[in-house]
Amino acid sequence: MTDWKPLQHNLGVAADGIPGRNTFRALFQRLGADTGRAVELALSANVHFPAYGIMDSKLRLCHFMAQLSHESGGFRYMEEIASGAAYEGRKDLGNTQPGDGKRYKGRGPIQLTGRANYREYGQALGIAFEEHPEIVAIPSIGLHVALEYWKRKGLSALADNDDLEGITRKVNGGVNGLSDRKQYLGKMKGLVG
Repeated sequence: MTDWKPLQHNLGVAADGIPGRNTFRALFQRLGADTGRAVELALSANVHFPAYGIMDSKLRLCHFMAQLSHESGGFRYMEEIASGAAYEGRKDLGNTQPGDGKRYKGRGPIQLTGRANYREYGQALGIAFEEHPEIVAIPSIGLHVALEYWKRKGLSALADNDDLEGITRKVNGGVNGLSDRKQYLGKMKGLVG
């Protein structure tokens, strides 16, 4: 994304064309995060967004933020509201031990779910998520997990093609919440101009 000024103008921050923590804080707040959470997410975004190519195009930023907005209820929930009992015994998620469903329920803005995913992303980032799954619910860490997930699933290519349904299938495993995701995507596209 080469021109940040329209987004900055629409967010009511200084339109200097340089994305930074104030731009990201305002963006997370506009999508539903409270001030404290928005500040924490913005600091993480400022560090990690460039490295993961999320800022390389408007469509990448729009799709990434739309998916996370839906998954986290507008960045309000870093841990799934449900108990996780529905994931108990789900071998497709790597939940093989009693209690794994609750222990490895959805966390972070991407709602990382299942022992196998906690292991995989913990190894990728060098953090013991399998041993301490609650760490993924820390907003800054959860955002980093979401970025790694986005990269590993090849979602930037789908975003570049504006493929909302394809991205949703890879994030959700189906098309649950597609209309809500579409609304967030429309909101993002309106903001970036």
